[in-house]
Amino acid sequence: MLFRKPSIKTCEALLEEFRYAAQPFKAEKLVFTGVGERDVYNISAPFEDEGELVIAGRVESRDSEHSEVYFFVQRDDGKWTPREGAPVFALQDPFVSKIHGHLVFGGVQIFPHPTIEGNLGWRTVFYRGKNVASLKEFAKGPDGMKDIRLVELKDGSIGVFTRPQGEKGGRGKIGFTRIASLDDLTIEVIEGAPLLDNQFIDEEWGGVNELHLLANGLVGVLGHIAYLDKEGNRHYYPMVFVLNPDTMETSNIELIATRSHFLEGPAKRPDLVDVVFSGGLIRKKDGTADLYAGISDAEAQKITIVDPFIKYERQE
Repeated sequence: MLFRKPSIKTCEALLEEFRYAAQPFKAEKLVFTGVGERDVYNISAPFEDEGELVIAGRVESRDSEHSEVYFFVQRDDGKWTPREGAPVFALQDPFVSKIHGHLVFGGVQIFPHPTIEGNLGWRTVFYRGKNVASLKEFAKGPDGMKDIRLVELKDGSIGVFTRPQGEKGGRGKIGFTRIASLDDLTIEVIEGAPLLDNQFIDEEWGGVNELHLLANGLVGVLGHIAYLDKEGNRHYYPMVFVLNPDTMETSNIELIATRSHFLEGPAKRPDLVDVVFSGGLIRKKDGTADLYAGISDAEAQKITIVDPFIKYERQE
């Protein structure tokens, strides 16, 4: 069975396991134009909007944390360029899903910290619309929480994944709850989501980036697991697991790529070299999937992997 009680594994143990797994291949840099000298990173996977594929991407100067999210479309030369007339949001780390016929979009909003002078606070903000052009804000998450993600489940309810820190979640653990409609997405519901068991040691953390409803009703989770080393360098790895939303059972976390599988490139800062941001997965009919990722907080790439969810989807 793939759903035995999961055992907590450190990043080190997961890396060792991953050495013996199928390795990613065909890394490719995505080229973005039309935003001046700014970097485009931490992207969504491409999604269809008004008949064309669109990528939401974080656009930011190399020396700044103040970013905007643009919607990009691919032109004949293969480069991605801002879509004419599309809204631009003052957010970080965009994500996209389809819920009850709505396009649901969100990202991380930063603001001056209310109590610590000179520091920034953050929250997740959600928008919905029939398309990109009509997106309107409909919900906010709690201050201090990133990595809140939504998925429409097989019974029509909505799965809500959360990422509390502090007293409840330490450096960051994953929670899960269900709501009936998007109008039920409140700070109280998000804060009340119970934690999933046996995923991270206290010195490490993780979160959800993108969700896939599998054919059998299980939820395929694309996320990240991370730690800070003794020198203060950050290490972020793309990972997956599967959740049974009816029982809260999860599979073991598995890594699907590391920074070394991608092409060499710049980093925003020296402590961010080993950072891969799991943007999104496009599952393909040939049993592979394309992982779209932000690399070292400075650029965006995609890489092909064996579809990590097929083995779970085949379970009844």
